[in-house]
Amino acid sequence: MPTGKVKFYDDQKGFGFITGDDGDQVFLHASSLPDGVTTVKAGARLEYGVVQGNKGSQALSVRLLDPKPSLSKMSRRSADDMAVIVEDLVKELDRISGDLRHGRYPKNGTRIAAILRHVADQLDA
Repeated sequence: MPTGKVKFYDDQKGFGFITGDDGDQVFLHASSLPDGVTTVKAGARLEYGVVQGNKGSQALSVRLLDPKPSLSKMSRRSADDMAVIVEDLVKELDRISGDLRHGRYPKNGTRIAAILRHVADQLDA
């Protein structure tokens, strides 16, 4: 089976491309990823089967060889720091729950969602 690196992958669109070790560009669809894997990072090493489709080579039966380390995992905050952040986040979520109960979404919802994602990454690291 050929091997290569992920050139890019868009998890919202569900596809990306692999640059094979032989230099070939191979289409990577979300349905070819291993069970339980929903995204891959650029640079991740893969082993895959190839089939020729209407638009060129397409990867099948993808297997992750060595997942690229996550930057968030390498820069994980201490448990003491996370305790303070989580306490502040709980207070902020309590504050916006009143708006939500009155049928209004918070004006800073995008910022809060980004913070929630970051905290989740830190906890999951």
